[in-house]
Amino acid sequence: MENIALQFGLTQPTTCSYLPEQQEQLAVLIGPEPIEADTYSQLIAYNFRRSGDQIYRPHCAACSACQSLRILVSDFQPSAAQRRILNKAQREHWHYQLSDAPQIDSAEYTELFTLFSRYIAFKHADSVMFPATDEQLHSLLHSHWQPIRLLKLYQADVLMAVSIIDDLSDSFSAVYTFFAAEGARFSPGKLAILYLLDFAATTDRRFVYLGYQIEGCQKMAYKSEFRPHQRFFNGYWHSFA
Repeated sequence: MENIALQFGLTQPTTCSYLPEQQEQLAVLIGPEPIEADTYSQLIAYNFRRSGDQIYRPHCAACSACQSLRILVSDFQPSAAQRRILNKAQREHWHYQLSDAPQIDSAEYTELFTLFSRYIAFKHADSVMFPATDEQLHSLLHSHWQPIRLLKLYQADVLMAVSIIDDLSDSFSAVYTFFAAEGARFSPGKLAILYLLDFAATTDRRFVYLGYQIEGCQKMAYKSEFRPHQRFFNGYWHSFA
């Protein structure tokens, strides 16, 4: 980030939504504005993530469980379990398409919101995300500076899952995935990652970022199944075979 002075602020400590026994605090980028997409491409390599136009990373006083996880695309080989997911999806006529988020028309947005709303209702009915709102989905689909793409998973011609993807200079970053309850038996979250890795390989991307791997949080454990991968902690990326 040569010749760019970045300013950060700290949020007030709150109860962590992933590890309730811990206090969560975030370092948030507060300047300069507007941010350049290339700046974020560099920041994501230092444990940062994006939510809407906000860039942040965990900065917790007593916990360092949140470790950004990325896959080197050229090294990835699906496991036997992941190959079974792909084969099952192929037998049942699943496929994927990529589109650009800014090009969504009103009919497509309605389809996305319906799927998103259903997902929040069956997956997060006990959280602050329920009920789903337009503001929630809008913040996922729009950024003033970061190109966003949609990885759409279909079974035949029925939209079953959507993964919101940041399109970075040499990589993709998976931001959020939602899916239909009736498609859960196909492991659509894992399937979306496998499809994204396939697309990344065909477009010569170096990395796929999967967000934070959080030790002690079972619902994040699936990310570590994609091997080999790298995790960021103690100021460096560490490889796991």
